[in-house]
Amino acid sequence: MKQIYLDHAATSPMHPAVLDSMLPVMREDFGNPSSIHAFGRKTRHLVDEARHVAATSIGARETEIIFTSGGTEADNLAIIGVARANRTRGNHIITTKIEHHAVLHTCEQLEKEGFEITYLPVDQHGQITLADLKAALTDQTILVTIMYGNNEVGSVQPINEIGDLLKAHQAYFHTDAVQAFGLLPIHVEEQSIDFLSISSHKINGPKGVGFLYARSGTTFSNLTYGGEQERKRRAGTENVAGIVGLKTAIEISMEQAKEKVALYNSFKETMLQVWREEDVSYEVNSGSEETLPHVMNVYFPGTNVESLLVNMDLAGIAVSSGSACTAGSIDPSHVLVAMFGKDSDKIASSIRFSFGLGNTIEDITHAAKETAKVVKRLTRNK
Repeated sequence: MKQIYLDHAATSPMHPAVLDSMLPVMREDFGNPSSIHAFGRKTRHLVDEARHVAATSIGARETEIIFTSGGTEADNLAIIGVARANRTRGNHIITTKIEHHAVLHTCEQLEKEGFEITYLPVDQHGQITLADLKAALTDQTILVTIMYGNNEVGSVQPINEIGDLLKAHQAYFHTDAVQAFGLLPIHVEEQSIDFLSISSHKINGPKGVGFLYARSGTTFSNLTYGGEQERKRRAGTENVAGIVGLKTAIEISMEQAKEKVALYNSFKETMLQVWREEDVSYEVNSGSEETLPHVMNVYFPGTNVESLLVNMDLAGIAVSSGSACTAGSIDPSHVLVAMFGKDSDKIASSIRFSFGLGNTIEDITHAAKETAKVVKRLTRNK
């Protein structure tokens, strides 16, 4: 049976060139980048090269890049770091109801510490309004953290407009760009972004590495204490092999971004065309044009998400119901609840398709036809 992986928003396969770049480091370059001898200097050079590539990819300075263990740590460092370091200026944080749990659970922790959190609503396209954001701002607001692109439905937020709005306010602007990075153009200076998080394993790099961009002059506290790595902002010996792999993944992503966007959009249209031809009833959640090219969340009326996922897996198609971090949970998607309300039928009948490395138009056509078979079987048996 042919197996097709369409869950790239959860994690992506490592690009062969990424693996090739990492293996020599793992075999030979074992020196500690903090050591002053030749072994240490060699690995320090590798980390510095990666930092340059990371900075260039988002229009930042090399000194503004902090390597982390991934997106979750980067989000935590930005949000908790800013909150605790700027409490004398205010105790109010603004986020949205559809953030990744790396942001939502961090904000919930800060609420326990006495911070006030405003969770902005979204419309049926999964987008906030600038009017809501403007109304929520107070003289106590010290941070606005709004994701670039949503991991479950693909909705893209008005990042440029948010940055412009906050120019005249004391609040720092953080965005979780884990899903958008490598596909959508990002320039932190032009977009007035103060903090930005990315994760390697979403762009065909290794797991366990990512980075936080922190604008020069911003004030935030450390989360880890130890050595003076990452300019005293993130203690711990650097994951050199992972950082080298991330560097290669970024280079490939930057080179192929436009090509990927066009390809993934064609995948979406192919799937929808097959379902139209097969007379399958469906609705795309987040129907706005402002969506990530590789993510498509679809509602199939009359189905059940658990049955959909099991039957799709039996058919060799790997998809999900949303965030991989809650894949084992029976709780409804907080993103769909925020978009459509807790009583909507869409909550229990929607699945996410996400595209990436290795997928072909033939794969997509086959997956769409298998999906049609599953949906027809499940709705026929109701």
